[in-house]
Amino acid sequence: MATELILGGVRSGKSALAERLAAAHSRVLYLATAEPGDGEMRERIRHHRQRRPAHWELLEEPLALGDALAARADAGSCILIDCMSLWVSNLLHAGDAVFERQRRALLEALPACPGTVVIVSNEVGLGLVGMDPLSRRFADELGWLNQALAERAERVILTAAGLPLVLKGT
Repeated sequence: MATELILGGVRSGKSALAERLAAAHSRVLYLATAEPGDGEMRERIRHHRQRRPAHWELLEEPLALGDALAARADAGSCILIDCMSLWVSNLLHAGDAVFERQRRALLEALPACPGTVVIVSNEVGLGLVGMDPLSRRFADELGWLNQALAERAERVILTAAGLPLVLKGT
């Protein structure tokens, strides 16, 4: 198992970097957490689809990432999860019980994955504190999740302006 966490701000180049890392593998499953709730999000999803190689598999899973990893991971594949930010948002809207269960399931499934997992997430620790309770909770939960993922990952990379900075690993 090899887990890589790619962190960065909005439009920092984190997804493009994750896709380049995944492209080194012969089999890739793109595990997407986004839901096309509005026109702007549909456009973002379309852009990501166009950028990916046609032979990559796609699984859209807005909540049950742990189950998806357990069911689909194998030694010869790479699973690219994009992204934790949208996943945390989805979970917060699903309720506290779902949030806790799914977060635990993901963190328990990761160490058991026999292949490579590349995870994309926004770094929220560099911005302003949110003005409302939901924004603050989102930043807190994503920050704690990023810490838990970084602890489990062999390599952690922070991207800024399209440039990678390795924080952990080689």
